[in-house]
Amino acid sequence: MREIIEVAKKQTGAILFIDEIHRFNKGQQDALLGAVEKGIVTLIGATTENPSFEVNSALLSRCQVYILKALTAEDLNKLLQQAITTDEILQQKKIEIITTEALIRISGGDARKLLNLLEIVVEACEGMPAGKKNAKAGSIRITDELVMEIAQQRIALYDKKGEQHYDIISAFIKSMRGSDPNAAVYWLARMIEGGEDVKFIARRMVIFASEDIGNANPNALLLATNTFQAVAMIGYPESRIILSQCAIYLATSAKSNASYMAIGEALSAVKQYGDLPVPLHLRNAPTKMMKNMGYGKDYKYAHSYEENFVLQAFLPDQLEGTAFYQPQKNSREEEVRKFLKDRWKDKYDY
Repeated sequence: MREIIEVAKKQTGAILFIDEIHRFNKGQQDALLGAVEKGIVTLIGATTENPSFEVNSALLSRCQVYILKALTAEDLNKLLQQAITTDEILQQKKIEIITTEALIRISGGDARKLLNLLEIVVEACEGMPAGKKNAKAGSIRITDELVMEIAQQRIALYDKKGEQHYDIISAFIKSMRGSDPNAAVYWLARMIEGGEDVKFIARRMVIFASEDIGNANPNALLLATNTFQAVAMIGYPESRIILSQCAIYLATSAKSNASYMAIGEALSAVKQYGDLPVPLHLRNAPTKMMKNMGYGKDYKYAHSYEENFVLQAFLPDQLEGTAFYQPQKNSREEEVRKFLKDRWKDKYDY
């Protein structure tokens, strides 16, 4: 790369094209910064990944990002016809494309995937019995059924490491959050069919059970945790049943993000106020000197009082009365709200 930049210094208007720029590590990408800033090269980088994740921010901020969108079905159909009539190898074969829906759907709007899939289907057809591939002797008839049969054997329909991996798990989580079990099991099936790590799926459901359901239904976290343990022991294909059960349970459960919001508010308070001292009455006093300093003085042991509760302060003075946790409007948390109001009266705003 340094040699190329040196050559570019001797030219005017040099263009440097880097394919799969996401494969460059941070150091290699940083090495391009000077040449880009000084105008030594006009950099064009291509990537199949999301540049927000794969290209470092310093380089990305100096670039204009263009998103190449998927080709239309019309474009892909034209490419198919062009391929079977002009390709040096394919034009020598008698290929008849009866239906194209499966070819286009699996290619995902990517011309290279489409042409690779077409070649794979043609090669597979040549090894099939005549009745399965021929309209008449020596010809190959391509149908949706044939494409799907071959694709399931030969093509990976799911990229476990690419952007699709993140898009589909996002759709899965949002479907459960939106209480749609049908969409949840569909996206789950997409991940299962693609060979996604069962522990990754189950781990995300454990997080979801706490973040999006929480105390609206504490059993959700128990089921999700048990699901993680079960699928880790069992693996595919049987684990699909356990994953489906858990996904449907989570999707159809009452929802609350109150616990998620509470820890976020508490963390914000920690950043804002810093290391506030622990009130003296809450501190342990294992030594005589600490007792003399007032550690533990006036602490009230809750179990010594009626209903195992007594009013006293537990937050630092600067945060006294701050209600980080706000129960939401679902049957269980409404009970929690009533419990807290009965105990704390007007100290916290519930």
